[in-house]
Amino acid sequence: MPIRPVRPARLHGRVFRGSSQVAAGRLTRAQLRSTAWQRLFRDVYACSSVAVTHEVRAGAAALLLVPGAVVSGRSAAVLWGVDAAGPNADVELTVPPGSSASTAPGVRVRRRALSADEVTTRRGVPVTTAETTAVDVGRGPGPLEESVALVDALVASRVTDLAAVRTATAAASGPGCRRARRVAGLADGLAGSPQETRLRLLLHGARLPRPVAQHTVLDSDGRFVARVDFAWPEQRLAVEYEGRWHGRPQQVAADRARLNRLTAAGWRVVFVTADDLREPDLLVARLAAALTTTPVVDLWSPRGR
Repeated sequence: MPIRPVRPARLHGRVFRGSSQVAAGRLTRAQLRSTAWQRLFRDVYACSSVAVTHEVRAGAAALLLVPGAVVSGRSAAVLWGVDAAGPNADVELTVPPGSSASTAPGVRVRRRALSADEVTTRRGVPVTTAETTAVDVGRGPGPLEESVALVDALVASRVTDLAAVRTATAAASGPGCRRARRVAGLADGLAGSPQETRLRLLLHGARLPRPVAQHTVLDSDGRFVARVDFAWPEQRLAVEYEGRWHGRPQQVAADRARLNRLTAAGWRVVFVTADDLREPDLLVARLAAALTTTPVVDLWSPRGR
C-alpha cells in the first residue's frame, strides 16, 4: 500500500541527504520513498515542493553528493544565468587531483587543480569564475558554434567581458586550450540569443561582405530609428533573427511601428528563422540577391539623387 507522506517542517522546501535525516530520526527509509520527496541522486532528496532545475541539481551535487567539489563547465554556466544545460543533463563537477570522489549517475566528475582565483560562490554553491567557465565551455565537447553561443551568452549577461575571457583562454593550457582560444576569438558578446550567434557565424563564413553587428540606424536628420541585429549600411539592408519580432502579444504594435520606421528610413529587413538556418545555402543566396538589388526608395531619397 502507498506510504503515507510525512514532511517535517524543517525539511519543507529543502534539499538534504536522506541518510542524515534517517540517522537524526526525522524520517524512516520507507518514508523517503513517499510522494513527499524527490530523489535527485543517490541518497540526495528534495522536498516535492522544490522545482528541480539544473541549478538545483548542481548545488545538491556539489554540496551534498560530492562535498568539496566545484561546479564547472556547462553546469557552472547555468549558475551564471546561461541556459547551457537542461534540467536532467549530467551535472559537471571538478574535484582536486587527489580526491577519492567518483562519478555517479547524473554527475560527471573531472579531476584537476583549480587556483583560488578560478573559484567563487554563487548562492552559496562553489563554482568556477565566469572566465574559467568560459574557458571550460570553449574546450568542448559539442559543436563549435554552440560553444561560441554559450560564451556570447556569458558576455552578454555581463557576468564577464570579452577581454577577460580572451585573456583567460590565452593563459589556458592542457587539452582543448586551442579550441577554447578559437571559441573566444569567434565570440563577440553582442548576440541576444544562441540563434543570433549561429546566424552571425554563418554570415561571417559566407562569401558575402561582412555585415555590421548590432547596427544603430538613423534617419536622414540623424534621429534614432532602430538597432538591428546585422546590417549592410551602404545597401540599407538589415537582417533580423525572427525571435526578436515575435514576443508577447502586447509587443506586436511596437514591433510593427519599428518596422515601419525602418522602411520609412529607406531600409529593407530580411527576417531569418530557425528553418532558414537549417538551409544555410538558400539563406546566403537570398541575402546575396538582396545585396545586389537597389531598393526603390533610393531613387527618390535625397541620397539617391
